[in-house]
Amino acid sequence: MSILVVLPVVVPLLAAGAVLVLGRWVLARRVLALTVIAGVVADAAAVVVIADTDGPLVAGLGGWPAPVGITLVGDRLSGLLLLTSAVVTFAVLVYAIGQGITEQARLGRSSVFEAVYLVLVAGVALAYLTGDLFNLFVAFEIMLVSSYVLITFAVTPGRIRAGMTYVIVSMTSSLFFLTMLALVYAATGTVNLADLAGRIGTLPPGLAETLGLMALVVFGIKAAAVPLHFWLPDSYPTAPAPITAVLAALLTKVGVYALLRTHTLVFRHDSAWILLLATAVVTLLVGALGAIAQDDLNRMLSYLLVSHIGYMLFGLSLFTVIGLAGVIIYMVHHILAQAALFLVSGLITRYAGTSVPRRMGGLAAAVPVTAVLFGIPALSLAGIPPFSGFVAKLALLEAGAETRTWPVDLALAASLITSLLSLYVMVRVWILAFWGPRREPTRVPAEPVVALSGTVPAAAEPAPTEPAAAVSAAAVSAAAEPGMAGSGTATVSRPMVWATAGIVAVGLLVALLAGQLAGLSERAADDLLEPSTYIRSVLPGTAGPEAGR
Repeated sequence: MSILVVLPVVVPLLAAGAVLVLGRWVLARRVLALTVIAGVVADAAAVVVIADTDGPLVAGLGGWPAPVGITLVGDRLSGLLLLTSAVVTFAVLVYAIGQGITEQARLGRSSVFEAVYLVLVAGVALAYLTGDLFNLFVAFEIMLVSSYVLITFAVTPGRIRAGMTYVIVSMTSSLFFLTMLALVYAATGTVNLADLAGRIGTLPPGLAETLGLMALVVFGIKAAAVPLHFWLPDSYPTAPAPITAVLAALLTKVGVYALLRTHTLVFRHDSAWILLLATAVVTLLVGALGAIAQDDLNRMLSYLLVSHIGYMLFGLSLFTVIGLAGVIIYMVHHILAQAALFLVSGLITRYAGTSVPRRMGGLAAAVPVTAVLFGIPALSLAGIPPFSGFVAKLALLEAGAETRTWPVDLALAASLITSLLSLYVMVRVWILAFWGPRREPTRVPAEPVVALSGTVPAAAEPAPTEPAAAVSAAAVSAAAEPGMAGSGTATVSRPMVWATAGIVAVGLLVALLAGQLAGLSERAADDLLEPSTYIRSVLPGTAGPEAGR
């Protein structure tokens, strides 16, 4: 069964190459990409079931045993997050196909969307399944390259600027990561996570703490924790709607996952970590206040994304079973809720011709299905019962209540305030966009699209059904997408609505199965705090992390 942890990485990469070979055979490319990601969903589900029943699945690649060779490990945590991420990537690809974003040949470039998208899927899978720090670095680089291509897809000057910011920050993080890798290897002689669990404890305390702080900075940038978050609100909102959805849902959670894995398995803490707790409080409040200050819906959602990373950091900082279980539940909830909200934002932009809520109005009567699809994840994000966000926040509040110190009490207060601020932002969007009379958008000139052969005015590249026009930064960006018009009359295809509804339905299913999810999350949290089973699976004959302490 160890092949199950290899397939989610290898098969999408092979399929990406096959997609490039298929070239202009659009239907074949789409069917292959969807089939592969559906296979990843089934594979991840099998990994969750087997890991929960029989323990972690381990595959040593190339015939080299750990800790020398490349090791892939699928346990409860990595399997659950891979399953959730694969479901989202499948739905987002359906949405993208329905929107027509996979067709860019008319802009002077061949379509490579499905190939790059499959590479991103492979990178996310490798990040969850890798058993060593070096291949975690490789996974982040795979995600960086593919996500940059996706962000700048259908090139506009705005997307180029956002992409440059994203790449510069990510490369800076990569340099920190390489430095940390070099220091870890120099100090311990290994980068295998299971092996490091026993060797880090033999280092001088000051050196071990320094390496832990470096890991916090590296993965804090990836997770967009304040004050390392500044790149995200300027990068994600400029991308096409499905790209924004998949990046917002997955990439920051991979950063949180890396923090979870390294700061429980390698850099262990016996009590609440004040520095991480303070970071959580600042992230919660700064992100929520930033969302209130925005007019554009995509930027509101981006700042809320930053804010809610604070909930996960809060649970991690406690280093208790219930706290880590709350983090895991929250990650599942947040992946689904953020993806759904950004996809709905794409629908709203096509209906209204703008992503600025105060320029909309009356959408509840005009498009009631879209109103429902927005309302459910919005209420879940705000933590309103009985949705999954309430279940996740309740678990974190219970974890904080068990650890009664004044820093934890401060974090609890910040989490409650952030929940109220999130509800305020969502209610304000609802009132402005969905209630009241319909407002006619004001047209502004569209941003030019930069093709490989030069600069082409957007108006000279009309969408298949409507003239390209825009009324806001997001609508300008959307005007470069096939089938998108900023006039408020652009068609919304059924696959777009179905894909969005599918993610919303999965979020409701998470709430209905909250008991089972909580049980699985608690077992995964036990594995994180007592990693002897993980270590023995990777390094047979090893007693556990205490052996090297």
